[in-house]
Amino acid sequence: MALSHTLPALGFAAALAACSSMSMASDGAPAKVADGALVGPNGMSLYTFDRDAASSGKSACNGPCATIWPPLTAAASASGSGDWTVVTRDDGAKQWAYKGKPVYYWSKDTKPGERGGDNFNNAWRVARP
Repeated sequence: MALSHTLPALGFAAALAACSSMSMASDGAPAKVADGALVGPNGMSLYTFDRDAASSGKSACNGPCATIWPPLTAAASASGSGDWTVVTRDDGAKQWAYKGKPVYYWSKDTKPGERGGDNFNNAWRVARP
């Protein structure tokens, strides 16, 4: 393939990668609704944790817990809007919260649409609008 054909393709790939890593959906929310549940920008299901106190501004899932249940991270400069707020995690990182509850992915979900973490240990729930 000639270099003149490769460069536009590389530019498109870079633009596509940039779009896929955006933390905000097109309406300003950090997630969207799919099949009645909240999903992150990557299309993966989001969950809430019963041990998180709504509107406490904190996450109860840190350290090893956050390895299994990665938070939906927010940029350091992110600010909430509508039902979405930002909480500060124990490590200082920012995380999105929906209606006051921090939201997480489950590390064992491997493709969009999976909801394997729903009702895990009777403490994790699919996040719903």
